[in-house]
Amino acid sequence: MTEFRLEILGSGGAFGTPRPGCQCILCQGAREHGIPWLRTGPSVFVHGPNILIDTPEESMRQLDRSSVGEIAAAFYSHWHPDHTAGRRVFEMRNWDTNGLPPENLCTPVYLPPKVAEDFEEQLGLAENFRYLANLGLVDLHRFDAPLTFGGWRVTPVLLDIGYVYGYLFEEEINDGSTPRRALICMDELVGWAPPAFLQGVDFLYLPAGVFEFHPLSGERLIPLGHPVLQSEATFLQTLEIIEQIQPKRIVFGHLEEPFSVTPAEYEQLAANLRAQRGWDVTFACDTLVLEL
Repeated sequence: MTEFRLEILGSGGAFGTPRPGCQCILCQGAREHGIPWLRTGPSVFVHGPNILIDTPEESMRQLDRSSVGEIAAAFYSHWHPDHTAGRRVFEMRNWDTNGLPPENLCTPVYLPPKVAEDFEEQLGLAENFRYLANLGLVDLHRFDAPLTFGGWRVTPVLLDIGYVYGYLFEEEINDGSTPRRALICMDELVGWAPPAFLQGVDFLYLPAGVFEFHPLSGERLIPLGHPVLQSEATFLQTLEIIEQIQPKRIVFGHLEEPFSVTPAEYEQLAANLRAQRGWDVTFACDTLVLEL
């Protein structure tokens, strides 16, 4: 069976935990206890195909504390800074600063069409990656068709928002058994109607969405009419997406600090979903490793 292990490098979202200067119970818990209270920006590593997805600000620290060895490729889901601002990790990891001549590592970086377009227009991303490429630290590729790494075919899946991609991993096997499939969606599910070919995947990693209401108490957390309710999928809308996909296993990431849901509350919420919907569900934390 071909290896597939998902290592959660960062389980947080645009706002990690703790936030500087914040004294809420969540941020105090993160400072006192660390993981699972502490959450860094959204990033995962898929062992087997050895693919890194997204590089938030804390990417260097995430990789340093991880079990990641070889990085066969890096993929990006979209241009937002919480998913790209740690791109200097390729300098920190790959540059042989003392060698003469230097023996640099070089990481292939794959960008699907809309991500490549947005990198040209947003945050100086394309310019920065060309700089890294000129140093021989990355090798840039645009792609819009499946690629194979470590016995897994990886296909970009454009989400309905129009500029963000998920990645479908399909096992390449020839023994007559049913290939396993895993779908990794890092962010931005608003308005998404999953295509039928994704139904029944073995593993689904996706953002929890924004908590309009506290998932246990029902208390309203986001005022009615707040613009985020139009621009982001809510947790309840995310549950509807999962019902359409009907995956065998579910892992929620992109867990934001502003909603102040504690690790114990996430555990209770997972237990409720198991009891009410029969789902195999986990809310991620930093450094968690899950095997397919």
